[in-house]
Amino acid sequence: MDAASNRSRAIEPGRRAKKNQSERRTAGCRRGMRGYKRSRAPVGDLLYRRARSLSDYENANKALDRARMKNRDVKHAEANQQRCCQKFEKLSESAKQELSDFKIRRVSAFRKNMIEMTELELKHAKANLLLLRNCLSSLRGEQ
Repeated sequence: MDAASNRSRAIEPGRRAKKNQSERRTAGCRRGMRGYKRSRAPVGDLLYRRARSLSDYENANKALDRARMKNRDVKHAEANQQRCCQKFEKLSESAKQELSDFKIRRVSAFRKNMIEMTELELKHAKANLLLLRNCLSSLRGEQ
């Protein structure tokens, strides 16, 4: 019975180490996803504003067509259409730049997260190796 309790005492730290390792890995992944979501929000807002601006531009085009058919307030409709067009083009340029920056940030964050996770995996692999060696030496010492 004494040998069995020694074996269980030798194996128990390994079980705890595995549990802690899995929790740390999960926390690292969650941290990476939170960063991704946080950096994604401004891009989504900009694209939403661009879509709304496109809708406004299309509505201004329709209003201009109606004004020309009725021959009323054509100048006002043309001015509104020009204003909507300029706003849409400005937002499109901003969106191109923002998407480019987002891609760079996303790749950079992914790389950083991957490096951290790999370093953590190496650390745990070394700890597991040491634990197994200690366990083996403990078991050999009982014989």
